[in-house]
Amino acid sequence: MPSAPTRDIKKVVLAYSGGLDTSVILKWLQETYRCEVVTFTADLGQGEELEPARKKAEMLGIKEIFIEDLREEFCRDFVFPMFRANALYEGQYLLGTSIARPLIAKRQIEIAKQTGADAVAHGATGKGNDQVRFELSYYALNPDIKVIAPWREWSLTSRTTLIEYAEKHQIPVAKDKRGEAPFSVDANLLHSSSEGKVLEDPWVEPEEMVYQRTISPEEAPDQATVIEIGFKKGDPVSIDGEALSPAALLTKLNALGKANGIGRLDLVENRFVGMKSRGVYETPGGTILHAAHRGIESITLDRGAAHLKDEIMPRYAELIYNGFWFAPEREMLQALIDKSQEHVEGTVRVKLYKGNATVIGRKSEKSLYSLKHVTFEDDAGAYDQRDAAGFIKLNALRLRLLKRGRG
Repeated sequence: MPSAPTRDIKKVVLAYSGGLDTSVILKWLQETYRCEVVTFTADLGQGEELEPARKKAEMLGIKEIFIEDLREEFCRDFVFPMFRANALYEGQYLLGTSIARPLIAKRQIEIAKQTGADAVAHGATGKGNDQVRFELSYYALNPDIKVIAPWREWSLTSRTTLIEYAEKHQIPVAKDKRGEAPFSVDANLLHSSSEGKVLEDPWVEPEEMVYQRTISPEEAPDQATVIEIGFKKGDPVSIDGEALSPAALLTKLNALGKANGIGRLDLVENRFVGMKSRGVYETPGGTILHAAHRGIESITLDRGAAHLKDEIMPRYAELIYNGFWFAPEREMLQALIDKSQEHVEGTVRVKLYKGNATVIGRKSEKSLYSLKHVTFEDDAGAYDQRDAAGFIKLNALRLRLLKRGRG
């Protein structure tokens, strides 16, 4: 083990899952920093039982244990605002991991203030994006907080050394966790992501065992499922006329997406830290929601507003991916996006079929779609087609001058 760091840490709030890595981190913090540890475990809809984390923390001598159900806050204050922007990183990724980090960091900082802790710690490695997302959020919320990132400090660089350390300190390791995992998994209510090991070769198709949130499109029913999603101010509020809370609505969309093989993505992306990585993502409910939101925007958003949103969306998505949720530029863009959503309400009909979520109907009392203006039948003077000649000539003027001037 390396010599103890020189920083004087009195109490640290650890983002704690109860798994092998964070259990070892917990003990390592106690040994290395000789400090009190507070554990924080968030239920973001990852689908795991959280009480074992409490029992393991108690066994390791932890007195202050926080286990919180943050699913509603996660959807209401993080996922839904992001979906108002139709955010996609590099044109494909719905940012399922990225959007969870600022909420975890926010609660760690709040718990640190509540418990008098002077430091926070996370279990992200020194190669990935999560270390950046956590720490940028920490510092944005408390510029003076001390941050401990064990993976950048310790010598426990393999699963074997982690297990040896756990055994040395009587930390229970489940039998199914002793072998080398074929890939790593992160999950929450919005998505699951799988990376590493057997998935590192981008030429090799992922095996079916990789997928946890969806059945394959080939195995999906031959009969389509049609649903209606209601929106208010850009957020989904109902499915088939039933009003649902944000977390309940996303949970139901996840079930519908899973049953119809929707939401799989095999992506090679550019990490913020500089390398490319291959990830396999499943975002069943989010994929349906993304399509439906664009559907309701198509009849309620003005052209200029819609196009401006599409122009800023890659920048907004990149800010979230890179960990700048609490940065002023993200908040400025969010204000613009939220302003655009004031009249984005109505109902969208979506067909779910073998991996596809297709908008097949949309209606709104605030619709800007005018049948009177677009009909190929007699429009009774609503649109004078002769006006188009002048419109075209004015727009063609610079092109004509360009051609004449340059031959």
